[in-house]
Amino acid sequence: MTVSERIASLRALMAEKSISAYVVPTADFHQSEYVGEHFKARQYITGFSGSYGTAVICQDDACLWTDGRYFFQAEQELAGTGVRLMKMFVGDTPTITEYLSDVVPSGGTVAFDGRVLSMGEGQEYEVALGSKGIQIHYSEDLINAIWKDRPALSDKPAFFLEERYTGASIASKLERVRKAMAEYGATVHAIASLDDICWLLNVRGDDIDYFPLLLSYAIVRMDGVELYVNEKKLNDRILNEFKKAKVTLHPYNDIYQDIQKLDASETLLIDPMKMNYALYKNISCNMVEAANPTILMKAMKNDTELDNIKAAHIKDGVAVTKFMYWVKNHYDKEVITELSSIDKLTALRAAQDGYIRDSFEPLCAYKDHAAMMHYSPCEESDVPLKGGAFFLNDTGGGYYEGSTDITRTFVLGSVDRQMKKYFTAVVRAMMNLSRAKFLYGCYGYNLDVLAREPIWDLDLDYQCGTGHGVGYLANVHEPPTGFRWYVVPSKNEHHQLEEGMIITDEPGIYEDGQFGIRIENELIVRKGVKNKYGQFMHFETITFAPIDLDGIDPEEMSRSEREWLNRYHQEVYEKIGPHLTEEERQWLKQYTRAI
Repeated sequence: MTVSERIASLRALMAEKSISAYVVPTADFHQSEYVGEHFKARQYITGFSGSYGTAVICQDDACLWTDGRYFFQAEQELAGTGVRLMKMFVGDTPTITEYLSDVVPSGGTVAFDGRVLSMGEGQEYEVALGSKGIQIHYSEDLINAIWKDRPALSDKPAFFLEERYTGASIASKLERVRKAMAEYGATVHAIASLDDICWLLNVRGDDIDYFPLLLSYAIVRMDGVELYVNEKKLNDRILNEFKKAKVTLHPYNDIYQDIQKLDASETLLIDPMKMNYALYKNISCNMVEAANPTILMKAMKNDTELDNIKAAHIKDGVAVTKFMYWVKNHYDKEVITELSSIDKLTALRAAQDGYIRDSFEPLCAYKDHAAMMHYSPCEESDVPLKGGAFFLNDTGGGYYEGSTDITRTFVLGSVDRQMKKYFTAVVRAMMNLSRAKFLYGCYGYNLDVLAREPIWDLDLDYQCGTGHGVGYLANVHEPPTGFRWYVVPSKNEHHQLEEGMIITDEPGIYEDGQFGIRIENELIVRKGVKNKYGQFMHFETITFAPIDLDGIDPEEMSRSEREWLNRYHQEVYEKIGPHLTEEERQWLKQYTRAI
């Protein structure tokens, strides 16, 4: 069926059930940012393939909300479907709640599958829509009724992540979590977010493409853990480790019945941003609402994790450097397309010891495709690489030593002076933030302007954040800290910068229909000097791969900026060069030369 036909089928079902508006978020039962094939309901009903967005279907209207990363892509993918694009955070675009309040009449019904809507969003609907006499039905999985060939839930096996990678045992992590529970006055803690559960129990899975996570729920007690999971996915090593940690297994979907059975005397700690609305509605005991303690714990990497991650970045830098050499030396000698370039880069990463999989869907975008911030090629959109244009590559590798996220924009052939001016501005923006020194207590939104300044000076902007936290072999977008010039509460990225956090630094310039430029390194938050003024902090750069000097105009850079770039490139040569062939190393020497 076409998108229009799917929407028509959904509207017929809505009419049968007297539903005025049906909400379809981008989520699984765990509020994951990226979801497995079974959960791509929003993509199914709208055709929009981006990783972020919510659809609302009414009888006479259909809308999709997404943010600035996806405006151009959404406009293209929604064309001819009858679905209107609602540009979030732009002008007078209403929020989803405001839209529903306006279009649904008193006595009407808003419905959704409460398992894929966050608790916080559901509560917001209750207040805003309830005050207008609008009913809410949260047990309606209408997409499942019309999606006849819907993929089944994943049944792929899980694996145990050893302490030499995690730096901490399950028991030690549980001890920290239970201490936090006690501080909140909680006796029980329900965790629905996959990355939190996997971090806590030192286990990883294969249930989401690119993200090694395991579909599961957990209830942490003071004397044990109830884990809701498909037991067939767990090997003997995992079962033995779980037994030592007093982890009891239950069928995956039993959580909804079991959470109802919690004794009224219990006090349950829940995170409203990390729990689905249906699960929340099944709770009858006392509740304490706060962020999952594991969120901050896993964001502040321990020394073992940091050493491992730095090692992973060297491996990844080798792969990316080899890739850059191959692209720049072969694009005009053989047919290289966006898709074939992905295959090449993945193969180069796979050749590195400890590689597991790419850490997210590769974004390899040539020329005007790169103007779409999160464009990923498919067979229909794939194009060959040619000269006189930029080629943007935002990719990452998942290794036992951790996850990486790197963006490099390559210059193919020669580009005009204006394009070099923009390219140089992006490089300057990236390095400005990476060089920051700041006092402890600063937030990402205090520093974001450092990256934006060179781009704002051109009366340009990139309509997204500058950077995000990175998980350890988990979500590549990890809360609770990031870089953004304004606070978006729903993104949970506004915690102050803490030692051991890893955050990306990825400013860009995107000109619709022309080109896109992004340069991205990862940074570790480090402590510096402590004196009478307080604890100073700084960033340690851990990404090492050449920044294409063919796009740099040295005259656009200050002396200190050129010195920083030269020092960085010297480190790239020293760290990456020994792992290359002699021919590649001589090429790298040229592309890391002082300017």
